[in-house]
Amino acid sequence: MVNYITESYNELKNHVTWPTWAEAQKLTVIVAVFSILLALAVWGVDSVFSKVVGLYFEWIKS
Repeated sequence: MVNYITESYNELKNHVTWPTWAEAQKLTVIVAVFSILLALAVWGVDSVFSKVVGLYFEWIKS
């Protein structure tokens, strides 16, 4: 277990290319914008399907 942690630390320290602070901020904004857009799209599809299912049940109830 200690060997695994030591090797993982060395891998992160010596072989991973970390983004600059400005690049990390830019990528965070991009992820946030796409997350909001995806959430709005899912909400829209859910609302449409909810209305369609509601209308369907009203139609078969009559």
